[in-house]
Amino acid sequence: MDISNKFKEMAKLRKKTIVFPESEEERILKAVYILRNEGMVTPILLGKKDTIYTLAKQLAINLDGIMISNPIESEYYPVWVDKYYELRKQKGVTSDQARETLKNVLFFAAFMVREGKADGAVAGSVNTTGDVLRAAIQVVGLAPEVTVVSSSFLMVLPNGKVLTFADCAVIPEPDPEQLCSIAISSSKIHERLVQEEPKVAMLSFSTKGSAEHPRVDKVVEATEMIRKKAPYLKVDGELQFDAAYVESVGNRKSPGSPVAGKANVFIFPDLDSGNICYKITERLAGAEALGPIIQGLNKPYNDLSRGCSVDDIINVACICSILS
Repeated sequence: MDISNKFKEMAKLRKKTIVFPESEEERILKAVYILRNEGMVTPILLGKKDTIYTLAKQLAINLDGIMISNPIESEYYPVWVDKYYELRKQKGVTSDQARETLKNVLFFAAFMVREGKADGAVAGSVNTTGDVLRAAIQVVGLAPEVTVVSSSFLMVLPNGKVLTFADCAVIPEPDPEQLCSIAISSSKIHERLVQEEPKVAMLSFSTKGSAEHPRVDKVVEATEMIRKKAPYLKVDGELQFDAAYVESVGNRKSPGSPVAGKANVFIFPDLDSGNICYKITERLAGAEALGPIIQGLNKPYNDLSRGCSVDDIINVACICSILS
């Protein structure tokens, strides 16, 4: 069984409720129809009911039995306006601004997750990652002991092997503390979704002092921070990719390492390298990229690429269910 099908079967067992705030979008409705009909998740749609029903009719999609909510018509709207005001008034948010913000489906979905009306949310087919994360961070908040929200991708290689790459979508120039947080969050994602022990490689253009540069120092510092904060975790750095992935190279460049040549979680030193590498792996190596998986939030609120396919939405919704 490939990992996408595995996620679908795991989601069917969990039967979690996932809210879709961009329900006036064709791909979302097509994905929700499949998710509901195959029993993977219980979907909730947000938006204008007339618009959603009209689009569903055009697509020959039956939405019977699926909950549809327009935020400003919801009984929770005034309650969550007050809660948002209390959360953000120290940041200068007025009650009028809170009222306008909660009309935004991204923020309303975030409150549904925060207040337990949904187990998770999936958005990003229309809105930018920045817009999705803004709602998630302000309302859902960060998980305990996490300093930053980041992202990871599961890279499914043609031979079935699954690697985790991070961060590939959120933080342009992570500092050592942020790299540490990214690594710990990514290891948890890998363990829960892939169900194997994470072996974390902190990547660089240097292996064990083969080059000197402040960028190398950053990775070394982050690695030491991880060892202190998560002593249970198998981690090593700084490592070049070949030393992290190829056993013969790892044995030669970093003998005795618990990770070199055996890594399955790869932490990139910046967003340039992470984003470029996952797309090269996808396009040249024929890997399937599952994600981005947003990590570090108190509850799952997952992001989509605006170029996502229906299958992408289904995969991310199933991942959201598993992580909830």
